[in-house]
Amino acid sequence: MKKFFLILMTLLALSLGACGASQSANNPPATPGIPTVLASTSFLADLAQNVAGDRLQVETLIPLGVDPHEYEPTPQDVAKLANSQVLIVNGIGYEFWLQKTLDGVGGSRQIITATTGMTPLASTSSEDTSGDPHMLMDVSRAIKYVETIRDGLIQADPAGKDIYTRNATTYIAKLNELDQWIKDQVSQIPANKRLLVTNHDSLAYFSQAYGFTVVGAVIPSVTTDASPSAQQMADLIQTIKSSGAPAIFVETGVNTDLADQIASEANVKVITNLYLETLSAPNGPAPDYIDMMKSDVTQIVNALK
Repeated sequence: MKKFFLILMTLLALSLGACGASQSANNPPATPGIPTVLASTSFLADLAQNVAGDRLQVETLIPLGVDPHEYEPTPQDVAKLANSQVLIVNGIGYEFWLQKTLDGVGGSRQIITATTGMTPLASTSSEDTSGDPHMLMDVSRAIKYVETIRDGLIQADPAGKDIYTRNATTYIAKLNELDQWIKDQVSQIPANKRLLVTNHDSLAYFSQAYGFTVVGAVIPSVTTDASPSAQQMADLIQTIKSSGAPAIFVETGVNTDLADQIASEANVKVITNLYLETLSAPNGPAPDYIDMMKSDVTQIVNALK
């Protein structure tokens, strides 16, 4: 049945791709020769769009509000992949579904892996052998993402080199300002109160960069598709009580039942709606990467100071 579904998705993708090609022929792009660029996640698309400026439009594969760890490509998503000429991904196992999907659609495209050249932190779970992929929560690493995306876009579209270089320089300056803003905000929290309990292992880079201690996670894994044992939950409750951590921080778009249960037994609060895996809608609190980080930091600081 799974094999039949994969074949059906592939055929539909090819059909949609053919329709898209026909539509493009009738409505040619404003700038012929500009590559079709697709980013796996909304935050990668935002970084890339800041580099690309008006020269090209970066599409997002995974819809807003969808947990990338639980994402399954739809036929429409497969069609987007099939038609892409440049694909921007996080890497380090973040898009664990990607290679099988690309094998199904075939074709060739340039893949820009934003984490290229950076060494990941080890995951707390022995099952996560690739390491922790959540590097973007450290702004200094986000800057390296931007540099890698810039170089990749120049490779794909050499004629746009000056535009991509200039835009990247401007955006990196804004990211350096963001990095300092976060440090200033965190300085309001006494060092001994910078304690984080998360829904899953998603803030290790953030903690390392900005002086926090990760007390534990409801789901002791860098993905949200794992499940804690009863003993792990009991241990976390005890750890929270002994550490004095006042809250569990939960990302948007996930089920909070386990976090609520642990919080109730540990007598702490649950802070929801952190944007760690996705941006918000344009009218939400995290429509772009900079606003995402500011929203998350504000919630963390207010809960801990």
